[in-house]
Amino acid sequence: MKKLLFIIPLVIITISACAQQTESSVKVEEPQAVNYTTELVVPDISIAWGLAFLPDGSMLITEKSGDLIHFKNGTKTIISGAPDVYVRGQGGFLDVKLHPDYENNGWIYFTYASSEGEGTGGNTALMRAKLSGNTLTNQEVLYKAGPNTTRGQHFGSRIAFDNDGYLYFSAGERGDRDTNPQDITRDNGKIYRLYDDGRIPEDNPFYNTPNAKKAIYSYGHRNPQGLVKHPVTGEIWEHEHGPQGGDEINIIKKGKNYGWPVISYGINYDGTSFTDITEKEGMEQPLFYWVPSIAPSGLAIVSSDKYPDWKGNVLAGSLKFAYLERLVLENNKVVKREKLFEGIGRLRNVVQAPDGYIYIAAEGKGIYKIIPN
Repeated sequence: MKKLLFIIPLVIITISACAQQTESSVKVEEPQAVNYTTELVVPDISIAWGLAFLPDGSMLITEKSGDLIHFKNGTKTIISGAPDVYVRGQGGFLDVKLHPDYENNGWIYFTYASSEGEGTGGNTALMRAKLSGNTLTNQEVLYKAGPNTTRGQHFGSRIAFDNDGYLYFSAGERGDRDTNPQDITRDNGKIYRLYDDGRIPEDNPFYNTPNAKKAIYSYGHRNPQGLVKHPVTGEIWEHEHGPQGGDEINIIKKGKNYGWPVISYGINYDGTSFTDITEKEGMEQPLFYWVPSIAPSGLAIVSSDKYPDWKGNVLAGSLKFAYLERLVLENNKVVKREKLFEGIGRLRNVVQAPDGYIYIAAEGKGIYKIIPN
């Protein structure tokens, strides 16, 4: 195994824009140096989008281009029977998540861009399947957003389970910001909640709303590429890409509207404005937002005893600036930001594994394990 030693300057970043808190409320400390050893455990993967750990410690990795990789004892095996993936722009093979009771039922869940269904192009789909040897079996498509489109933007997508066994997954607004995210009769720009077998819970917020997509749990999202259950509160936390500025962290609540694109702390990529408001009655404020945008992908909330000084902290990968960001919170307010592993590569994912170690996926390199000294 190739091992790399990173001497990490923990740079404290002054927060210039944060919902419901001001710059003066952020504790600013002098930078300090801490040594971390990172081990490149899975080399030579172009874009490792999703990562899940089987009970024997081996990994399932979704490669954006369409492969499902089983990594065990230093060997990568391509699993047959993976779904047909529509690869375009940001679309491809996306997340993978084991059922919380995987050891008893064997279900594995995937999100991916799929060309099945109405229209030309693709859209985000959710599937479950089982692993038999080196083959996926028992494939069941549980949800398919529609209609398809040839646009290459904003498929999402991450998967999470809550403490009650409900399954949540995200689908971006597919680059159609003025139509999809605010319309509950349409897919996209949404976070969905299902039973683990794909049935729609009757207490979903819009289950009885005429013409609504009954699986919707929250709406007004742009491109959510982080979704995780908080290890203490059990809440579902999400982060999503803004445009130029305005990436957000949100706590997902039943039936709530998270505002995109009516309210935003970002602007168009050409520097022009698309909205002149950042708050509106009936729309949720983010717990935190980034200006400038870091393009967050992958989200973890640390609970492992292996990182005692990181417990309760939020970790997010930055695609834009190629580092891992650590956010220290007090009473759900960010009080400190730290830039870790700067230059390691575009970080697509960050996962706390069952063994307590944190793994990060760097595009064009592979998957690293973070080992605290």
